[in-house]
Amino acid sequence: MIKLTRLDGKPFVLNAELIRYVEERPDTFVTLTSGERILVSESMDQVVELAVRYQQSKHLVPNGWRQANLATGPR
Repeated sequence: MIKLTRLDGKPFVLNAELIRYVEERPDTFVTLTSGERILVSESMDQVVELAVRYQQSKHLVPNGWRQANLATGPR
């Protein structure tokens, strides 16, 4: 789940798993897998960063550990 802000300043929490795509024109639209579109005050880059951090936190592995161990094998 990620915390975003509607244009009226009210925060809400969105299940990041439901994000289909994010676009800026110039306002930021988050389109969900259901087709619903949500207008948010965060930039496209901010929404992407929050969604990526959420996905990383699901794995409960420190950043960088996974790739380093895939390249060199377990120690």
